[in-house]
Amino acid sequence: MTAIKHALQRDIFTPNDERLLSIVNVCKAGKKKKNCFLCATVTTERPVQVRVVKVKKSDKGDFYKRQMAWELRDLAEVDAKDASKENPEFDLHFEKVYRWVASSTAEKNSFISCIWKLNQRYLRKKVEFVNVSSQLLEELPKAEESVPSGESQSVAGGDEDALDDYQELNAREEQDIEGMMEVCEYAISNAEAFAEKLSRELQVLDGANIQSIMASEKQVNILMQLLDEALSEVDTIEGKLSSYEEMLQSVKEQMDQISQSNRLIQISNTNNGKLLDEIQFLVNYMDLSKGHIRALQDGDLSSPKGIEACINASEALLQCMDVALRPGHEKLMAVKQQQHLFTELRDTFARRLTNHLNNVFVHQFYRSSCMSLPGHDQSSTLSQHTAELTLPKHSPLHRDLLRYAKLMEWLKNTQREKYDGLSRTYVDYMTRLYEREIKDFFEVAKIKMAGTTKEGKGNKFGKTLVSTLPRKESALKQETESLHGSSGKLTGSTSSLNKLAVQGSSSRRSQSSSLLDMGNMSASDLDVADRTKFDKIFEQVLSELEPLCLAEQDFISKFFKLQQHPTLAQVNSVKDMVRLMMNKIFQSIETELNSLIALGDKIDSFHSLYMLVKMSHHVWTAQNVDPTSYLSTTLGNVLVTVKRNFDKCISGQIRQMEEVKISKKSKVGILPFVTGFEEFAELAETIFRNAERRGDLDKAYVKLIRAVFMNVEKVANESQKTPRDVVMMENFHHIFSTQSRLKISCLETERREAKHKYTDHLQSYVINSLGQPLEKLNHFFEGVEARVAQGVREEEVSYQLAFNKQELRKVIKEYPGKEVKKGLDNLYKKVDKHLCEEESLLQVVWHSMQDEFIRQYKHFEGLIGRCYPGSGITMEFTIGDMLEYFSSIAQSH
Repeated sequence: MTAIKHALQRDIFTPNDERLLSIVNVCKAGKKKKNCFLCATVTTERPVQVRVVKVKKSDKGDFYKRQMAWELRDLAEVDAKDASKENPEFDLHFEKVYRWVASSTAEKNSFISCIWKLNQRYLRKKVEFVNVSSQLLEELPKAEESVPSGESQSVAGGDEDALDDYQELNAREEQDIEGMMEVCEYAISNAEAFAEKLSRELQVLDGANIQSIMASEKQVNILMQLLDEALSEVDTIEGKLSSYEEMLQSVKEQMDQISQSNRLIQISNTNNGKLLDEIQFLVNYMDLSKGHIRALQDGDLSSPKGIEACINASEALLQCMDVALRPGHEKLMAVKQQQHLFTELRDTFARRLTNHLNNVFVHQFYRSSCMSLPGHDQSSTLSQHTAELTLPKHSPLHRDLLRYAKLMEWLKNTQREKYDGLSRTYVDYMTRLYEREIKDFFEVAKIKMAGTTKEGKGNKFGKTLVSTLPRKESALKQETESLHGSSGKLTGSTSSLNKLAVQGSSSRRSQSSSLLDMGNMSASDLDVADRTKFDKIFEQVLSELEPLCLAEQDFISKFFKLQQHPTLAQVNSVKDMVRLMMNKIFQSIETELNSLIALGDKIDSFHSLYMLVKMSHHVWTAQNVDPTSYLSTTLGNVLVTVKRNFDKCISGQIRQMEEVKISKKSKVGILPFVTGFEEFAELAETIFRNAERRGDLDKAYVKLIRAVFMNVEKVANESQKTPRDVVMMENFHHIFSTQSRLKISCLETERREAKHKYTDHLQSYVINSLGQPLEKLNHFFEGVEARVAQGVREEEVSYQLAFNKQELRKVIKEYPGKEVKKGLDNLYKKVDKHLCEEESLLQVVWHSMQDEFIRQYKHFEGLIGRCYPGSGITMEFTIGDMLEYFSSIAQSH
């Protein structure tokens, strides 16, 4: 490799004033091995240019040539591939990435190290070295580079070290050398004589220097004498310092005694200060004022001022009891006495507070119970109560109890058992109160829901409600007594109501929700009014329950201080506690809602559409407020029941379609479940407009329309009175018209399918019907077409015995214009009998028959012209005659 370096330096780089610093034998990665050399060079002229040069042998192999060069300043990155393992591959990132494989890892490392040194020395923009061992990256001394003066200079790494020792002459040195050389004219021509002269002059200067040193001996002796005198003075000063030190030693002992005394005084003062701090601490944090003690023992818990005083006193007591005592305080007798006092005050106040809140619960419960009775206000009537359909609001009760919220928090922190007991007591009271109110509320809702617009039924239910009122006051008394210890149970049953609901609905249609009779149902104003009334009642029920539950949950959280939840575990615990209390208080809501839903579904199964939309909206609203709340969970559970009823309703309609029976003696017309689907879709589109559960309706649409399609074809196949094509044509035309009008996006495929079926069966019916008026003519030309299809040439058909010109004339003479018109008139009457009036397709079918007849006429004429050329045979009537026949027949009917 050294010989190659010298050869490259001599042949390539020296002529270009460049020095070769490092070389590596490489080939391109992933290609055929065509070896070349990458060389790191610097220019000998300033400013120094650093390059990476690619050199390769000539094709003949007798000399090297320079192939490509890159400036080092254009190098962005050097990637050595692996810093921990030997790997001969490396990449150089210039304007593009060049991938190389070195002949050995050592050559690669030497080359990369040289590149790094050159980068550190000459470039401001530093190259990024990736996957390179830190041992290779050594700092290069920051000295200017020397310029080589011949081809024989070394190209190894030692040349870089030689650069560090080189220094240029400054201007003064250059002038001195030039002056010396001018004095000696022969300096250039005879270098040896010039060197001898310089040597002689140097010896003269050395002698002068020695004489100067010897002349300075006297001054040295004088200096030594002065140093001896200085040493004696130093000894004198040291003696004086020793005496001073002895004197200071005695002073130090005295100062140490004074310092010890001061330290003892300071310790005493510190101890006194700490003792004072301890006393001050105990006085400040363990002293309860007499006013607070009186408030805790005898404070008024019924007045706002008394409650505020008790709150302040309880907070002060809690602070005293929770103070963090310092080590040793618990052994002090005074501290023990104070702690005993605090414990007695806490227990006393906790008993007073618990008893008072129990009394408040009983009083508020009794007052709310009386207020919730319809007969509480003597001026109120049953009609007013049933017209409102509202739940009693308990905001006054909540407002009165919230005054004790801070005291409940204190009780929660100090006496958890009493706090839990009060929580259970409150839940027990409110459970009974809400159970009765909710049952009464749902009783009225069921009466309104089951009742019709007829006054007689309304009065019947009104009497039932009145008959239940006298029982409620006595039940309230029993319930109030049970709150003080005696057992009691709220009365009231909905069994009689359910019987009344069934009786009230028995006079309605037997199957009001059937698609088979839905056309009659939608035409009834009473049905529309009943469904609108049901929708309003159901919405009113949900609208009343929602704020009631939210208000109670908010009160429970505030009153029992369940809002604070600093950690995730406490969050879950608090939510569980609120949920348990709400489930207990409102345990009857889900049952009553399911009962109400069952009643609505029994009255009319299509009520499930209204209920699904309303319930979904309220569930969505509740989940936006709090997805884990009692209201959200309960409504979600009920929504499952409503969705199940909705699915059952759709399944019932499909089952009724499958069970439909058509009379064999009358024409079919538009099938009842086809018009029923139209009415269902109109109703559903009105109900589900902008609803959250639109997807459920779309799925139901698909199920219903597929069932309609299947059963239309089933009836068409079984029909005896009406042709199959007519049944299919009329019903699928009606389905297509309905879907086009309602524009139900999820049924677009079925809409196109209905149109296709209608068109196909219309065409089939027209073709089959037109074969009857010109039956023989049709059969004749069908035979002609059959012969042509068998291979007989068209112009040779007339030579067939059964299809010669005489036979053709004979058949045509049987159908003069008069007979054709008569046959068409009979056809019109027959079509009129087949088609139903409500779909109004007679004129459409008649016009299609006219177009088909004209098409057949032209087809017959074409066959005559091709198969009987030159015969002069024509039909007995023209296209104009046909148009006049069709028009006059249509007008006459």
